Amino acid sequence: MLLLHLASVWMGIMALDELRDLLNRHARSDLSTSIEDVLIFKAEQPQPPMPTTYGRVLAIVAQGTKRFALGEQMYEYREGQFLIASVDLPVTAHFAKASPDLPGLGVGLTLCQATVAEVLLQAAPGDLPELGEGAPPGLAVSTASAELLDAVIRLLRLLDRPEDITVLAPLIKREIIWRLITSDQGAIVRQFGLPDSSLSHIALAVQWIRDHYAQPFRVEDVAKLAGMSVSTFHRNFQAVTGMSPIQFQKQIRLQQARLQLAAAPSDIATVSRRVGYDSPSQFSREYRRQFGAPPRQDASRLRASATGSTR
Repeated sequence: MLLLHLASVWMGIMALDELRDLLNRHARSDLSTSIEDVLIFKAEQPQPPMPTTYGRVLAIVAQGTKRFALGEQMYEYREGQFLIASVDLPVTAHFAKASPDLPGLGVGLTLCQATVAEVLLQAAPGDLPELGEGAPPGLAVSTASAELLDAVIRLLRLLDRPEDITVLAPLIKREIIWRLITSDQGAIVRQFGLPDSSLSHIALAVQWIRDHYAQPFRVEDVAKLAGMSVSTFHRNFQAVTGMSPIQFQKQIRLQQARLQLAAAPSDIATVSRRVGYDSPSQFSREYRRQFGAPPRQDASRLRASATGSTR
């Protein structure tokens, strides 16, 4: 047993070494690759946490530690671990440590709901455990299995053989989805692939709030959109996002404000109104509580970081 364990550990180390090599060689400044829906992340210097969206994605860290905040919850995943997200969630994220000699490295695969559904339909009855009631979390972190790492590495190897991508990439992506479905986070992926699942209904509400974040809304109306009673909607929305619908809207508003302020200097009152706040002072208080600095100071810091300024 000890020898088998040591062999497994050694294979895991070798797999991560190859994954790091592939990511280092094929990383681009725009994150894209020649394989559809596959992104490569490479950070060569520490950066402040930046607002982004984790949604419908598998992300694996090959080197370094990536930290992110969702609402008031903090998460991190490190080399050999994966994140799975099934709805569009507002987070602030960054590689905790990074340098040119030891960059943060990761790979992301956007998940297609239709492909997940097709893979589920091919599973034999009894191959998968029963799904529990209610919606699972919309985001989770786990250790990647040797089989999952192997499939991801074989997908990235296609970058060295572009003539094979068209035929082989879809097959390997389906294998990756199956590895996720049969992982300890399989319930998230399975509900994501079922159009009538609790998770899918909450995803409709999440998308509506994201599209109309600057508008006030009644929870009763969004619950109706999701096809749920108000109490059931509250319970499932909290389970998926870790927040109430109103808290979720506030996160979207603050994230959008931060992106606008980081892109260009702007009047704080104008930005606060643009994202849905009636009171600039309330906006400034909530912004500082969320990001640790007043809007103008935080935006200046973000712009300085983006331009490489040392001020």
